[in-house]
Amino acid sequence: MHVLAIDTSNQPLTVAVLDDERVLATTTMTTHRKHAEYLMPIVEKLVKYAKLTPQDLDRVVISNGPGSYTGIRIATTVGKVLADTLNIDLVGISSLMALVLNVQKEHQLVVPLFDGRNNNLFTGLYRTSQNGPEVVIEDQHINFDKWLQKLDEFNEPIIFAGSDVDHFVDRLKSHFGTNFKSLTGIDNLPQAAKIGVYGEKQDPVSNINNFNPNYLRLTKAQADWQKLNPGRENESYVEKN
Repeated sequence: MHVLAIDTSNQPLTVAVLDDERVLATTTMTTHRKHAEYLMPIVEKLVKYAKLTPQDLDRVVISNGPGSYTGIRIATTVGKVLADTLNIDLVGISSLMALVLNVQKEHQLVVPLFDGRNNNLFTGLYRTSQNGPEVVIEDQHINFDKWLQKLDEFNEPIIFAGSDVDHFVDRLKSHFGTNFKSLTGIDNLPQAAKIGVYGEKQDPVSNINNFNPNYLRLTKAQADWQKLNPGRENESYVEKN
């Protein structure tokens, strides 16, 4: 199976082309946030470097949130367009889970996190296993101190993953003591090759048109819409240009 994997959830942009679990071409960039400008040229180059054409692809796997609103919209839009145009599978995985894939050892508790600003986090709790990360606590947008209270239920070492861990490292070390562990270097970045390998084993979305970014909190436009439309919270908000 030829797989294209994409993550533009935050500042890193990472793309990979795989043949089953064999990486044919991959790149990761961390020096800009011009994902809308660079993503498709990078995809085209990597497919070419892999000696494939777009028509050779069987599946596109994307990280569809949470993260930067703009970033996850870019990956979701590109993934949907490619899947629809090429008539191939589309798979979406959690952008937080993508970081957990970097932990190789099994049976480890892992907390991936993104800074949600104002002492809030995008985070979740996973346990690594031979078959991939298992969700212990669902991804959520939560106050930092409330999240620590939830994690106190687990009296064992916890690995914190993601480049934003640095924003909270002193408080985490103080709270967890010797149970605080963290990833280092490139392991704190999403790696499209690992996303692709994991996504190859997952079920594709059944309806591409209904596949949307997982923001985990309302965008300002959505919040404004709900204020103007009380009682209609369960209806779909459609962003208009």
